[in-house]
Amino acid sequence: MQFWLMKSEPNVFSIDDLAQCSNQTESWEGVRNYQARNFMREMECGDLAFFYHSNCKEIGIVGVVKIVKSTYVDGSAFDEKSPYFDKKSTIEKPSWCCVDVQFVEKFERTITLHELKTKTELADFQLVQRGNRLSILPVTETQWQFVLSIRATP
Repeated sequence: MQFWLMKSEPNVFSIDDLAQCSNQTESWEGVRNYQARNFMREMECGDLAFFYHSNCKEIGIVGVVKIVKSTYVDGSAFDEKSPYFDKKSTIEKPSWCCVDVQFVEKFERTITLHELKTKTELADFQLVQRGNRLSILPVTETQWQFVLSIRATP
């Protein structure tokens, strides 16, 4: 099993939105960064990911999701009405992929980016490193366990 962090703007798709979906499951579409896409290609069913709210008042980790369908073609790239449309991606040679995620847990509080940056145990966590803006990041098992250990404490 691998661990990940997946970012979403809550005004676009939040952890609460996921919890309201049928079977609490939804496709994670619209990733348009090659490195983030490559990370997504490594995901397997059963992997776990932190759900991270970005570009909002309280930026941080808000819960956990599980990968329930591994990588497949992101059809939004072919939909001209979609904000994720990519005219360079073709059905014959698709550029983008997605996975399906399922709600596991919403934390009682947001573990803010500011708080994460203050934890020496997370000094090597890609999320807290300067300039890292990828929407999908790998998380080590040690980092995963540490974040879970502080989820209930302010």
